[in-house]
Parts: sequence; C-alpha cells; structure tokens
Amino acid sequence: MVRCYAHIVDHASRVGVLDKTQRILDALELGPHDLSDLTHETGLTRPTAHRLAVALESHGMAGRDSDGRFILGARISQLAASAVADRLVAVARPVLEGLRDTTGESAQLYRRRAGRRLCVAVADLPSGLRDTVPLGASMTLLAGSAAQVLLAWESASVQERFLADAAFNFDALAQVRERGWAQSVAEREQGVASVSAPVFGPAGRVLAAISVSGPIERIGRSPGKRWGPATVAAAKQLSARLEE
Repeated sequence: MVRCYAHIVDHASRVGVLDKTQRILDALELGPHDLSDLTHETGLTRPTAHRLAVALESHGMAGRDSDGRFILGARISQLAASAVADRLVAVARPVLEGLRDTTGESAQLYRRRAGRRLCVAVADLPSGLRDTVPLGASMTLLAGSAAQVLLAWESASVQERFLADAAFNFDALAQVRERGWAQSVAEREQGVASVSAPVFGPAGRVLAAISVSGPIERIGRSPGKRWGPATVAAAKQLSARLEE
C-alpha cells in the first residue's frame, strides 16, 4: 500500500543526496514499488527517483522482483547481519563470564565464517589447567560441539557439504536440534571435551554457538549431561539480550 509522501516524517541530515536516498530505502522497506509508486511515496521527481534507485541497485542495496519493481537488495540483509554480529560480540562477554563461573571451565562464542567457525569472544579461566581457544581462532566445521550446533539448523543441502568428512552425521545433528545442545569428547582435539548450544537472532536463525570446554579428566566423558542445561541457559540469555 502506497502512502503519500506528505505523511512521511522526514529526519533530514541536510545532505541532500543522502536524504533522498534514504527516502527510497524507506519506501522499499514497505514492499515492492514501481517507479510511479516510488515517486509518489518519496516526493522525488521521476528522473531523480529512477537515478537513485538504479544507483542503489548497482550497489546491491536495491533489486528487482519478477515484475520489475524495485525491492530492497541482498546487501541490506548483509549489513543488518553484520550489525547484529557486532552487537552479539558486545553483549556476549558477561554471558560468557557467567557460564565460565558456573561451570569452572573456559567459555567461547563461535560464528560461521567462510565454511569454518571463528572464535569471536572468549572467557578463560584465570589460571590452572584449561582449554584455551585464542580469540580469532579459525577452526573446522567437521568436528566439535560448536560445529555441530552451527550446522544442525542449516538446510540439508548445506549439511551435506560437510558431513561426508565430518566426525558426526545427519542423525547426530537431528539429536542436537531435539535436545538443544551438542557435546563432543576428543572429537576436535585429544583430551578435550565440550558442550555447545545455539544463539538465535531476532529472525530465528542461528547466529552463533556458545560453548564451554575443558580437559576430559575434569569435565568428564558426558559433558552434555553435566553442563548442557547451563550452556543452553547461557545461549538463551544471550539470544534474549539481542532482542533488547
């Protein structure tokens, strides 16, 4: 449904081209627009609306639907995901520290990145025997409880790309989805066990895996039974903070 431009609250920045471009994006947020709708919605002249919409399209900020109408582009979703990722890391530390203090083990936060998993936040034990994962460490998606979580909610086609060489299978990922956490014992590294749970974003997609890990001799060979509930609780807490 197209609204008259006169009813739009215009928060002008006094940078003309940016303000006009924002009008285009605000209109497309409401749904697909042809050029006539776009000019009516934004109050811009037809040549200006067309020029800016095409420019946005060239940068991936706008696109076209099957009827040729302008729509928001894929780049908008990518930028939104990056903003959520930055917020995720910003609010993760107290949650990770709480999980570390509850379990007495190191806690980490992982995100998928280019077919691998990246450690984007950590809360290590101050001393003693520990499993230290450096901030920024890039690891395989073929082993480990965090890898299981990051793949468990993906489509079957995405899972298939990894499972031929993975230490787990489709059935294991189905169990992860059912119980809400994953565990691994000496799967990624000898002598190390871990438990992970999914962190969901506002759109219901898995954004990250929160994990607790430590030596098998201390965390045991059934880490999920011991620390699964605490890890899930931390993941839910972090998911809730992203919605605040």
